[in-house]
Amino acid sequence: MPFFFDEYYFLLVVPTLIISLWAQFKVKSTFAKYSKVPSSRKITGVNAAALLLRSNNINDVKVEAVRGSLTDHYSPMEKKLRLSDPVYGSTSIAAIGVAAHEAGHAIQHAVHWSPLVMRSTLVPVANIGSSIGPWLAFAGLFFSNDPSFGSFSNILFNLGIFLFAGAVLFYLITLPVEFNASNRAIAILRANNVLSEQELNGVKKVLTAAALTYVASALTAIASFVRLVLLSRRRR
Repeated sequence: MPFFFDEYYFLLVVPTLIISLWAQFKVKSTFAKYSKVPSSRKITGVNAAALLLRSNNINDVKVEAVRGSLTDHYSPMEKKLRLSDPVYGSTSIAAIGVAAHEAGHAIQHAVHWSPLVMRSTLVPVANIGSSIGPWLAFAGLFFSNDPSFGSFSNILFNLGIFLFAGAVLFYLITLPVEFNASNRAIAILRANNVLSEQELNGVKKVLTAAALTYVASALTAIASFVRLVLLSRRRR
C-alpha cells in the first residue's frame, strides 16, 4: 500500500483532519453568530484593543486594519496589531473578543512571556519542518527498500523526523500561548467593565471556538508524526 494511503493514515491522520474541518466550521459559525450581537457599550474592536494596550502601559504598538475575515493577528517584529474588516470598526461581541485576544498577544510580547518567546524562536524551524520534514522522512522510507542506498536512507528519515518534530513542538507550544492570550483578554475586559458577564460568555464561546482550530492542528501534527514513526518501525 502506498505511503500516502497506508492504514496509519486512515486510522490516525484522517480523524484529525475531520476534527480540523469541524473546528473551522465551528469558529466561522460562532463568529458569525456573535458578530450580529452588538455590545451594550458600543465599543469597537479597535477601541477595545487600544484599551487593553493602555491598561498594560503598552504605547509602542500600532493598531491598524487589514483586509479579509478572521485575518486578525499581532506581529511582534513590527509591533503592529492588525484587525480584519469585520473586527476593526465593529461593536459586536465577536469583534471585541477577537480584538482583545490579539491584544493579549501584544501583552505577552511586552512582558516577554516565555512560551511566546519560545514559539517565536521556533517559527523558522516549524516552517521548514512542516514543509520539508515529512517529505525527507518519506524519501528515507522509500529508499530503504534499495540496499544500494545503505545508511543514506536512514539519514534522510532521521533528518526528516528531526525537522518535523520541531514543527510538532511549535504546534504544542501554540496551545498555551493562545489560551493565555484569551484568558488575559477576558480578565482585562471584565476588570474594565467593557462587557457584562453575559456578553463575556459570548466572547468566551468565540475564543473557545477559535482555540479549537489550534487544538485540531496540534492533533493532526502529532498524528502525522506518530504515523511516520510507525511506518519506519514496520519497514525495519
